[in-house]
Amino acid sequence: MHQDTVPQVTFKTRVRDESVGGPNPFRWQDVTSDELFKGKKVVLFSIPGAFTPTCSSTHLPRFEELYEELKAQGVDDVICVSVNDAFVMYQWGKHQGVKNVHLLPDGSGEFTRKMGMLVAKDNLGFGMRSWRYSAFIDDGRIAKTFVEPGYEDNCETDPFEVSDADTMLDYLKDRQGADQQAA
Repeated sequence: MHQDTVPQVTFKTRVRDESVGGPNPFRWQDVTSDELFKGKKVVLFSIPGAFTPTCSSTHLPRFEELYEELKAQGVDDVICVSVNDAFVMYQWGKHQGVKNVHLLPDGSGEFTRKMGMLVAKDNLGFGMRSWRYSAFIDDGRIAKTFVEPGYEDNCETDPFEVSDADTMLDYLKDRQGADQQAA
């Protein structure tokens, strides 16, 4: 990750809209980086893919579980981004029973590429995907990142040591404690 601010991109999302009617009551909605991050404190975490083992069994569920504790540290939103399309992200969220974490599709990988986190996962048949990381973003500024070790194309392993919800929560608690001592 080589920049200080989140990249400016437009995400192609789908939102529920009952006026659409029929069995698929959704419409396309563009959402910009500014709409997601400007004037907010956001925990962002990125995964290699929806429905994949670590992402489904541990990574997303723990952020969902600690959502209220993260909010108690002054976080406005918790966002999970993945190089998957809006349809896959919606079905994954439904399958996982997600109620709080905002699942953000980065279908073309533009945001992930501009974050410097796009890697080839051709060895798994995935194509281009995100390296696993988490970040604390304050008003669009990347204040802290936790990037998994071993960043490389076609990595033989899927490290999951530092981008987890507990590491982020500990960081936010320490940060808040330091802010209170400084006041």
